[in-house]
Amino acid sequence: MALGKVSVNNLNLGQGAVTEIERYFLFIGPAAKNVGKLVLLDTQSDLDTQLGVPASDLKTQIQAARLNGGDRWACVAAPIAEDITWQDALAAATRTYSVEAVVITHPVTSGAELSAMHDAATDLSNRLGRRVFVMAATPGIALEQTWDAYVVEQTAIVNGLAAPRVLPVPQLHGNNQGVLAGRLANAAVSIADTPMRVATGAVMGLGTEPKDSSGDPLPSAVLTQLDAARLSVPQTYPDYPGVFWGDGNLLDAPGSDFQVIEHLRVIDKAARRVRMLLIQRVGDRKLNSSPNSMAAATSALMAPLRQMAKSVTFAGQQFPGEIEPPKDGDVTLVWKSKTAVEAYLVLRPLNCPKDLTANIALDLSTDDSE
Repeated sequence: MALGKVSVNNLNLGQGAVTEIERYFLFIGPAAKNVGKLVLLDTQSDLDTQLGVPASDLKTQIQAARLNGGDRWACVAAPIAEDITWQDALAAATRTYSVEAVVITHPVTSGAELSAMHDAATDLSNRLGRRVFVMAATPGIALEQTWDAYVVEQTAIVNGLAAPRVLPVPQLHGNNQGVLAGRLANAAVSIADTPMRVATGAVMGLGTEPKDSSGDPLPSAVLTQLDAARLSVPQTYPDYPGVFWGDGNLLDAPGSDFQVIEHLRVIDKAARRVRMLLIQRVGDRKLNSSPNSMAAATSALMAPLRQMAKSVTFAGQQFPGEIEPPKDGDVTLVWKSKTAVEAYLVLRPLNCPKDLTANIALDLSTDDSE
């Protein structure tokens, strides 16, 4: 004999949105106020109240970032002093916040410091599954330096270093790092866009043009050499008004996939989304080696790629997604054992013109029909 029973269960199918951390940066550097604390900032924040009235590394870079970051800009700041290292501030901040990038404003003078920043980014990924890149500052030119000596000094800092999660920025104008951080965090453009993009507009609030010990202003040849050394610098175009930017160079090895920031950002975004989907499937027997299950899991893992590939057509122009639309075979699942499964995913960044050439010819032929 039995009694009738009715139960209604809510099933979580993992279809909700994932909190986006892209464009949210952590700034670490010396400031006069709130030392040792974490300060949340946005476009409405009073920086004098939050970071102190005297000028500081941190305040200067955040001012420039906010000016270039658009109306949705926000960040978390970690003011430090002599007794607090950036490592301490990073550890404290990441206990509470997830960020896309860490901006360390105090200039570095050696490759070992840059290597330590890359190690810290890698450690975050290993321990917490958090993918970040680090924006490092290198010094601007000293009063007694010539431009040639400055290029030699800057090249020596990054020479021979493989740190693909570090983006070094020379502080040529005093706030270059903040300007680039704001440009990368601007919600008006995609994370797949290069900071070189002219259609984004000129940079704003860049500091005073530097001069060397002879009084010579910053020449374009110096910018070319710094860019070749994998440092990220501004640039101008003759007879075209405004100051723009070059590539967001990462300290990856020659021939590697992540030499520019836009490639790292899109693959990190996809990895964050896919990680959430994999966590939801731990111990779930709906994911198994049957054909139906494999097809369903493959489709689910392809969903973030399809979302990133969405484009919009407006006024006759197509605004592309962050990557090319995924194809059949771009997601592959492999069972390594009865309990271990590996997923392989392929992302294809869209082509992006950075070196454009026009060839113009005269047609001096005579029209014989006249």
